[in-house]
Amino acid sequence: MKKTPQDLSNLLHGSGKLPEIAEKAELLNNLNRHVKQIIDGPATEHLKVANLRQGVLVIETSAAAWAARINFQKPKLLRQLQAETLPMLTTIEVKVNPGLALTNEKSTIGHKHLSTEAAQHIEALANHVEGSLGEKLKRLAALASRK
Repeated sequence: MKKTPQDLSNLLHGSGKLPEIAEKAELLNNLNRHVKQIIDGPATEHLKVANLRQGVLVIETSAAAWAARINFQKPKLLRQLQAETLPMLTTIEVKVNPGLALTNEKSTIGHKHLSTEAAQHIEALANHVEGSLGEKLKRLAALASRK
C-alpha cells in the first residue's frame, strides 16, 4: 500500500532531522543578512555565511582578494557579533569558494552608445592618422550613425 502524502508544514514542524535542518537554514540566512550589514564596502556582494558549528562562523568568499578584505575586518565583525547576536562565537573562518562567483555573477554585457559628438572627434582624428589605425577609427566613428 502506498502512503498518503504528508503536509509539508507537519514535516517541518514535527520531530526528526528536517525541522533541525530548516531551523539551521533560517539561522544561517539571518546571520548572512546581519554579517552583510556589519561588513563595509563592496565585499558584501562577494560573501556568504556558510556554516556555524561549535562556536566557529564560516564565511565563504568568491576570491582570495575578498577573503583578505574580510580577514582585515574580522576582529570588528567578531566583537560585534559576540555583543549583538552570538555570545558563544569564538572565531571566524574565511574560506574561498570560486563557485560562489558563478552564482553571484551578473550580466555585464551591455552595448554602449557612441554620441555623435564623440564620433565627430574620432572621425577628425582618423583623417589625420594613416594606415590600418585610421581605417579602424573611421569604422568606429561610423558606428554612431547606426542604430
